[in-house]
Amino acid sequence: MEKIKRNERLAAMTQILTAAPNRIFTLGYFCDMFKTAKSTVSEDVAILEDTMKKFQLGRLETVTGAAGGVRYRPIQVGGPQRAFVEDICRKLMDPSRLLPGGFLYFSDILADPEYVSGMGKLIAGAYYQTPVDFVLTMETKGIPVALMTAQALNVPLIIARRTTKVYEGSAVNISYLSGSGNIETMSLSRRAVKEGSRCLIVDDFMRGGGTANGMVELMKEFNVTVSGICFVLGLENPTAHLINGEKCLMLMSDLKPGENHVVRPADWVV
Repeated sequence: MEKIKRNERLAAMTQILTAAPNRIFTLGYFCDMFKTAKSTVSEDVAILEDTMKKFQLGRLETVTGAAGGVRYRPIQVGGPQRAFVEDICRKLMDPSRLLPGGFLYFSDILADPEYVSGMGKLIAGAYYQTPVDFVLTMETKGIPVALMTAQALNVPLIIARRTTKVYEGSAVNISYLSGSGNIETMSLSRRAVKEGSRCLIVDDFMRGGGTANGMVELMKEFNVTVSGICFVLGLENPTAHLINGEKCLMLMSDLKPGENHVVRPADWVV
């Protein structure tokens, strides 16, 4: 086999690592792939680690132990992270996005692959030090961001539904109080979740936290620990607050007659 050059190894390793965030690849995996010594692969990893740190492209981490290796985490701190969220905030502050009833139109943001991927990485970055076995969301608008968060964490995505689906088998159904004060129903297949696991709840918008609180109660039925709750957008001062300890990527000011709404990055983001 022709000897593989270092620049070729670095290009291949970058693609492999960034395509599978938070997955641990052993050095032996790359040694077998490139037919080279472990010391050489270690040098390659050190080069990639320095490059990613220099250009704020994420973080390459070495994991020690028998099951150790190297993993990529798309963590961006400071400038790139803040600029990304501020760009979304500027788009959301367009007065034409305001809808009757105090709602804000941002379905186009949640359907944009670039924005959704970036938001998923930001949310995942806040929970890398927290044990998470799966990401949970409620159908339907929160699914894209939740899926990108699950990918960045390298865990499955589980979707709670408003009605039971026959093809999902037996399910647990609960009723919960939504942020608007209505009684809603939530359903999840019994086969979807393992008892004793840990989840991260991700949703699109928090008005009062009713839906998220419903997901917390649903997880209690499965004996699952909720490791965190995160939203794309939340009200700055909600009239009802049914949950605690949540994070929001962006916060929207109260809507007052004659005044424009303000959307800003949350403090933890900047």
